[in-house]
Amino acid sequence: MSLDEIKISKAIIEAYKDKLVSVLDVDVAIAGAGPAGMMCGYYLAKAGKKVVLFERKLSVGGGMWGGGIMFNEIVVQEEAKKILDELGIRSRKYAEGYYLADSIDAVSTLCSQSVHAGLKILNLLSVEDVMVRAKRVCGLVLNWTSVEMAGLHVDPITMRAKFVVDATGHPAEIAHVVERKSGIKLNTRTGKMLGEQSMWAEQGEAAIVKNSKEICPGLYACGMCANAIFGAPRMGPIFGGMLLAGKKVAKDLCKRL
Repeated sequence: MSLDEIKISKAIIEAYKDKLVSVLDVDVAIAGAGPAGMMCGYYLAKAGKKVVLFERKLSVGGGMWGGGIMFNEIVVQEEAKKILDELGIRSRKYAEGYYLADSIDAVSTLCSQSVHAGLKILNLLSVEDVMVRAKRVCGLVLNWTSVEMAGLHVDPITMRAKFVVDATGHPAEIAHVVERKSGIKLNTRTGKMLGEQSMWAEQGEAAIVKNSKEICPGLYACGMCANAIFGAPRMGPIFGGMLLAGKKVAKDLCKRL
């Protein structure tokens, strides 16, 4: 059998076009494919919701790939180990209440399980703005990451969602856009971003689950960006809270959809 380069090109273009068009109107749009965002998408897709996840980088997984200081092992606590078990991620006990997992196994398995559950992941797309109607976040404004990196003046496209989830990690990029451009007050004590505090694993892990919630009409925070929004500490290379936060937000959204 001979291969036709044009047929290969047409296959890619037609398939991607159909995929992109199919996610322009969804139940939930997630920005950021770190562990919290993918976990949220996994549980939403598993519940039969129409959900899409946009990631600006080429790869998904956020900071989980590198474990701590590029040592590709991650730590999770007892409660989060149940999620690893559910996904089929191998773990081993290090000490009472502390479990280790290979970060490559963790990220690749979480990604695979999420996609197989029905989550659509589109990488190399950046969120540059939000769609707001009647003081409610109801969609995202997207452009290619390469356009953003090159500083090109190319207009974006817009997609609509019943709910949006900011899972962009430390920068909390969606919340920053809402604060700066929309005139909407966030559900913090000042109505604005409070900024993350210095590392404190115990406090940060508890806060990340508590703070992963709706931060203004139509917009949820999930994962590390939630602590950045509500002024809680970062937690460092322990990832249980990220997984538990994603599961919590998905559960909350399932009740509202």
